[in-house]
Amino acid sequence: MQKNKKNYFKYTIGFIFCFLFRLLPFRPPNIEPLLFAQMPFSKNYGNLAGFFFGFLSIILYDVVTQKVGVWTLVTATVYGTLGLFASMYFKNKENKPWNYGKFAIIATITYDALTGLTIGPIFFHQSFMNSLIGQIPFTLLHLAGNVTFALLLSPMIYTIVNQDKKIKLPLAGLVLSPKQI
Repeated sequence: MQKNKKNYFKYTIGFIFCFLFRLLPFRPPNIEPLLFAQMPFSKNYGNLAGFFFGFLSIILYDVVTQKVGVWTLVTATVYGTLGLFASMYFKNKENKPWNYGKFAIIATITYDALTGLTIGPIFFHQSFMNSLIGQIPFTLLHLAGNVTFALLLSPMIYTIVNQDKKIKLPLAGLVLSPKQI
C-alpha cells in the first residue's frame, strides 16, 4: 500500500482546475471534473479535505456565477458529504480504476436523487413525477461522464498527488521540489 503524502499545493491546484473547468462555456452541466477529482483527494487527504473539496467547489461556483439560491446549500452539503463517504470508502481500497468507477456510480445516483428529486418538489412545487422524468436523462449523462472520468483519470490523479517528483510551472519559470511545497 502506497503511503499517502499530504501536499496541499497539489490539492489547491486540483481544486482550482475543477473550478475553472466548470466555468467553461457550452459545457453540459452534468459533465464535470468534480467527482473524479474529489475521490482521489478524499482518499489521500481524508474526511475534512474530502468534504470541503466538494462543498466549497459548489459554493464558490454558485457565488462566482451569481446563481446562489436555496439549492446552493443543499447541493454543496450533498457533494461535501460524498467527499466524507469517499474518504471512508477508499480508506482500505487500492488505487484501481474499478474502485473509482463503483463509487462514481453510487455517488452519482445518490447525488442526483438527493438533489434532483428534492429541490424541485420541496422548494419550487414541482411534481415529483416531473422531477423524476426530467432527472432520468440528466442522471444517465451524469453517470456516463462521472464513471468514464473516474475509470480513466481518478487513479492517475491519486498517483500524481502521491509522487515525490518536482512540479514544473513553465509559465512562471518555477520548478518546485516536494520539500518546498
